[in-house]
Amino acid sequence: MGWGPLAIVAFWTVIMGVLYALMTHYLKPKPVTITAQGELVIPKSRDGHFYAAGTVNGRSVMFMVDTGASTVTISEKFARKAGVADGLPTTFHTANGDVKGRTVADVPVTLGPIKVSGVRVGVGLLGGDQDDALLGQSFLSKFDITMSEEQMTLRPR
Repeated sequence: MGWGPLAIVAFWTVIMGVLYALMTHYLKPKPVTITAQGELVIPKSRDGHFYAAGTVNGRSVMFMVDTGASTVTISEKFARKAGVADGLPTTFHTANGDVKGRTVADVPVTLGPIKVSGVRVGVGLLGGDQDDALLGQSFLSKFDITMSEEQMTLRPR
């Protein structure tokens, strides 16, 4: 009689663990591909955003592509780990209000195998994982961008 409630809790704990693992795998962003013409193709994620792995100053990061952001933006904690210099104090005007931060010029940024030197990076991203970043126009402006229902394509200019 004493095992009844404990068995039910154990059963549901296992079920929830399996569902969590499946959803984590299902929602994981698909990898970026390179076409024969040198175009970078980023598949749309199930949440409707575009994600791609890259680096900022040589440190790995997961970018969310944000065509409305003016700069590549990282958190202060990530900036320290990546050795991103002090920069100039600034205020970022976001949809959630003003955020104090700084901008740093001439930072190398990669997206997949494509490297762009001299990118302006904003430091002050709030929320999310410390190894997440926004990929904004300070990087994206070097490319012609086309979007479809399922993917975003970046063509070097």
